[in-house]
Amino acid sequence: MRRSMSAAGAAVVLAGLITAAGPAAAADTKCTPKIQVLDSIGDESYVRDMQRSQGVFDFGSDGLAVGVSGYKPVYWTGTTVHQVPLADANQTGQVLAVNAHGLMVGVLRGFGGTSLFTYQAGAAAITPLPDSDGSDLEADVNDAGYVVSRSDSWIATVWKDGQKVRDLPVPADAGPGTRITMVTGINNRGDILGMATQDYEVPETGAHLEGTYPVLWPGDGTAARLLAPSMNDSYVQDLDESGRVVGYDWAGPWHEYQTWVWEPPLTGPGTTPGGLSSHPYATFEAISPNTNVSVGTAKFHPDEMTLPDQALLRAGSGPVKALPRLAAGGASMADAVSDGDRVGGAAVNAKGKLKPVIWTCATRQAYNPGS
Repeated sequence: MRRSMSAAGAAVVLAGLITAAGPAAAADTKCTPKIQVLDSIGDESYVRDMQRSQGVFDFGSDGLAVGVSGYKPVYWTGTTVHQVPLADANQTGQVLAVNAHGLMVGVLRGFGGTSLFTYQAGAAAITPLPDSDGSDLEADVNDAGYVVSRSDSWIATVWKDGQKVRDLPVPADAGPGTRITMVTGINNRGDILGMATQDYEVPETGAHLEGTYPVLWPGDGTAARLLAPSMNDSYVQDLDESGRVVGYDWAGPWHEYQTWVWEPPLTGPGTTPGGLSSHPYATFEAISPNTNVSVGTAKFHPDEMTLPDQALLRAGSGPVKALPRLAAGGASMADAVSDGDRVGGAAVNAKGKLKPVIWTCATRQAYNPGS
């Protein structure tokens, strides 16, 4: 039986998630714009829209990056790859996020299903998270060490030091039959971001309400609330220290993605800044903590693949631009961005192998594909 927490208690816990955000880190003006290929292990195959074999998913401090290599959870110091130690060599997984102190959260997949774990860089073993569910491949950790994700009961959950802290409430205005389908981010203010899916009939009218909506659990302990949805299904992916939210609108099975941004104070509808002129669809997957740089991937419908996927970037309120490919005609994708102007992701090389990569001085490499 799960314990519930009073509203006052909930506010105390959420207040405990907050840690002061540091000043924005300026990009290194002396860095060399390039695509840095990181060391990799194991399988380097690339199959579009399937589980990623290689890639950078988040940045820590002092050159630390985390992600997946050979379908195994890994981290990099510089370009050197390190495997997260697993008791079962047959398990696969990935590291999804890391905080400024090297605390990582990741997902494991095996015969027993999926689950989440934390791992401190350099430690001898991982720490499994109780009652967790990594099937949605979304989780995050802030600098205070709070981990957020969906639990195994379609509930948003917070963990700390390997133990469950509490479950987060479904917003009161979400209606019956609403469940939390993903929890995608937490910032250092303690704001938590996720998605809820409604699927129920209104007794009075018989109307069937169905859709996916963004959810915010504010770090100040005020009530959880639904954000204004995008046009169709709203897939919120990340939020920065100001509370700005990025993600994408999804129009169904035809890969009709549109980038979407919700600006603070998050009381109005979001907007789409568009995508690349070379591709009809695009997503935002991450935003830098303090410098308002968003990254994601431009796409085509799989039956109309005029061009492969391409990593993209938007600096501030400017246009969406392309990041260079590792090889001509090779797909690329961006999943992480730092205040130091580094973008992490994966790219296919000239031999058709998927490589974990970092675009350094990324905003200086970004270009308009139509120019």
